[in-house]
Amino acid sequence: PESVFLAGEQVPIESFSVREKLDKELIINTYRHSSSILYLKRASRWFPIIEPILEEHSIPNDFKYLAVIESGLQNVRSPKGAKGIWQIMYNTGRELGLEVNSNVDERYNLELSTRAACKYLKKAKEKLGSWTLAAASYNRGISGIRRKLADQQVDNYYDLLLGTETKRYMFRVLAMKMILTDPSNYGYNYNEKDLYKFEKVKNFKVDTAITNLARFSKQMGINYKILKIHNPWLIQNHLNNKSRKLYNIKIPDLN
Repeated sequence: PESVFLAGEQVPIESFSVREKLDKELIINTYRHSSSILYLKRASRWFPIIEPILEEHSIPNDFKYLAVIESGLQNVRSPKGAKGIWQIMYNTGRELGLEVNSNVDERYNLELSTRAACKYLKKAKEKLGSWTLAAASYNRGISGIRRKLADQQVDNYYDLLLGTETKRYMFRVLAMKMILTDPSNYGYNYNEKDLYKFEKVKNFKVDTAITNLARFSKQMGINYKILKIHNPWLIQNHLNNKSRKLYNIKIPDLN
């Protein structure tokens, strides 16, 4: 394209190095058919949950593509211990207000982890001055990006010399935005009926312990597997809840 924007900030594709890095990621992701098709299908399920939370926190809509490159829109665990669709580390999750222990791990709760990611991104934008640098800091850390800017005496991401992972990071985000925004332009043909949809659910509020979640599932008219699909943040087959915290447990709405 003649011009590219991320979070309202223009990408300097007139620079040969910027243009070639973007071209590389577009080629990689366009021709990695199975992965990109799965991202397209999963986006149909998860973006409708992520987008209103980003808007609620005044975070640009483009940041949903960070979740795509972080996890492929899956609740996965990285070799370094980052978890969930937003790939949040243990200490970072707790600092951002998520409950993380052996019984409950809210990094696997998409609504709560998206709000946590929003808190981080808003803080990063305030400290670094641009949404592009805030996004890069999601990979490198705020202090890491700030140190690189100071050492190299530049003020934007595209002028930084970075390690391989962070150097590719923003271009992977841009490539995912371009492909998922206009998939037919990159050769992806699909029917709407083939995209993944999320089952309609209702929240069952609980402020007590649940001694056996399998038994609780049967009382809700479902089984343990279905309960875990909708509530992956419940780590064990019970909910301790000694603090009498109010939890929202998602149950399929069959009405």
